[in-house]
Amino acid sequence: MIHGSCGVFILTFPGYNLPMQEKTTPEQEIVTLVSKLSEYSHKYYVLGRPEVTDLEYDRLYDRLVQLEKAHPKLVLSYSPTQRVGSDLSSELEEGSHSLPVLSLDKAYSPEEILTWAEKTAKNSQEDLVLTLEEKLDGASIVLYYENGILDRALTRGNGLVGNVVTANVKTISKVPLKLPEPLTIAVRGEIFMRKSEFERVNRTLAEPYSNPRNLAAGTLRRVVSSEVAKVPLDIFVYEGFFDPPMESYREVRSKLQSLGFPLSTRFEAFSTGVVQPGTFPVSTLAQHLEKARIDRPGLDYEIDGLVMKVDRLRVRDRLGLTGHHPRWAVAFKFEAPQGETLVESIDLQVGRTGRVTPVARVKPVVVGGAQIANVTLHNQDYIEALELGVGDRVTISRRGDVIPAVDGVVEKLSDHVWRMGTACPVCQTLLVKNGAHHFCPNPLCPEQVRGRLNFFTAKDQMDLGGLGPETMEVLISRGLVKDVPDLFTCDFSLLEGVPGFGEKKISALKEGVDKARTRDFPVVLASLGIPELGKKISELLVEHGVDSWDNLVSLVKNPSALLSIPGIGDKTVETLSKEVLRPETLEMVEKLKLAGLHFQIQGSVGPVSREWDGQTWCVTGSFVDFNPRSKAEQEIKARGARVVSAVSGATTHLLAGEGAGSKLTKAQSLGIQIITEEIFMKLLERTPQ
Repeated sequence: MIHGSCGVFILTFPGYNLPMQEKTTPEQEIVTLVSKLSEYSHKYYVLGRPEVTDLEYDRLYDRLVQLEKAHPKLVLSYSPTQRVGSDLSSELEEGSHSLPVLSLDKAYSPEEILTWAEKTAKNSQEDLVLTLEEKLDGASIVLYYENGILDRALTRGNGLVGNVVTANVKTISKVPLKLPEPLTIAVRGEIFMRKSEFERVNRTLAEPYSNPRNLAAGTLRRVVSSEVAKVPLDIFVYEGFFDPPMESYREVRSKLQSLGFPLSTRFEAFSTGVVQPGTFPVSTLAQHLEKARIDRPGLDYEIDGLVMKVDRLRVRDRLGLTGHHPRWAVAFKFEAPQGETLVESIDLQVGRTGRVTPVARVKPVVVGGAQIANVTLHNQDYIEALELGVGDRVTISRRGDVIPAVDGVVEKLSDHVWRMGTACPVCQTLLVKNGAHHFCPNPLCPEQVRGRLNFFTAKDQMDLGGLGPETMEVLISRGLVKDVPDLFTCDFSLLEGVPGFGEKKISALKEGVDKARTRDFPVVLASLGIPELGKKISELLVEHGVDSWDNLVSLVKNPSALLSIPGIGDKTVETLSKEVLRPETLEMVEKLKLAGLHFQIQGSVGPVSREWDGQTWCVTGSFVDFNPRSKAEQEIKARGARVVSAVSGATTHLLAGEGAGSKLTKAQSLGIQIITEEIFMKLLERTPQ
């Protein structure tokens, strides 16, 4: 309705009262409508408390669409109209994560959870508060906000790089497009589909999905976001990364909720009490685990377990990470499908690190839709706990619905418990026991060498094209390759005439080796196969100033310096201090250096200024001319400097914008040069590309 009085016109909709004076601009009206609609949407979808009728909401929405069509340059990135998606194909580009996106360690019984809790409390040397929440069976997502606006959304990917699915995620009604505060944060969550919606949507598909998780994950990766908008995806978030960090996970959850994010309400907290075995409230914990198992079928969304975490964030930092999972969290997985079968034999496998693992060869049995013939038995202690021997009838489950495991002996048909010998089954070197596992201490053991070679050349490591396990066997059997450095001195021409090795194959092998010489230092470092030094730890070290192998060697001689890096705990330091300094490791690296591999960070390529060579910058806060701040990072890298995500003793400059927070405080305490945006602009003028 339009009302007029004294030259002032007022446009009114139910629930929307903005005086539309003659001087009111379309931009002002758009901002007001977006704010109102976002508020109504949050109350309807997240809080379940609608404030206006559907008809009233639609009227406001239609008015916003009308204004945006008339003024396309005024469309806000966080407008509710952006949730309908686009007909353009995104082709799912890749983007780098700014934090380690790890998996979780797993447990399958209350006793295993109890053991983990007591061990974690002991390692932290203090009483702990531990939280327990649902583990959703969905598609992992990381939401990155810049100054309160959703900037990008990435799938988990390999933990370092994920697919950019921002346009698709914007179609999910419960994902805030704009936060009530101008925060720059990362938020982890799980995108899923409710069971009730799955049944309805799945019936309409030409090729139905087997479960809600697969449909949610498949939808999230569609290349046309307008198609995603038609599917009712949902989300729960469970971690937020704030700067400065908060004191506890419970505070993080509370803050996320206040910012408008939906979280699972099925959440508990426990105290470990005194750090002694048997003091954790196991009966209470077991009751919660059992209740979750019983309630699971009645939920309108799929969960495949529960997650227990350390509450205090400073303790998390102290416990650190492995290359696979944080040491401060564990996932309790529900019982997996089971089957019964006979153990026909037990063999030993030797891995690239020398670890000797017994493997049961069982009479093939179908469990959870997959045929199982081989099952890991972990170690001798595990076998003795089962009292397992060859010929016994056992129950097999697929833990996590993936990994086969022997759960127990249901009929003892053998007259003994199987025991491994005292020598390596491959090279006959006497085994040594470290913790629960046995190891072959001979680094030249043929199986260890074979494992190192296959690991080094794998597609997700150095990626020597065409050099797969079968090709490697030929090279090893003919004596052309005895260890990793031999790959770079091997004369592949000697394979001419060998079946399967034509001119094209040999050329591909040579080309693969040449390309390997161009791999960046972090890739080379992670491919060496050094325990605890996988991709994530390698990237973490480089981010904190470890820019060469020689630098790393010096650093591992000073454990306190390694421990000062957030995310690196005592176990990682202990392992690196031993493994990096092994004579065999040092000798292999020297040979690879001679072969031309990169064992230090390479500078930028192309016609750019090198005036900032040797400098290490950290960027924090918000800026006027560099929004998002990745624009500033690009300028820094283009001039030869490195950019890291955290302030440390190796940082030379901190570019500090508004709201710099704890990084600025730490930089000041370390005497690091502080650069304002104004000074930065002047520096750029003096060092043009």
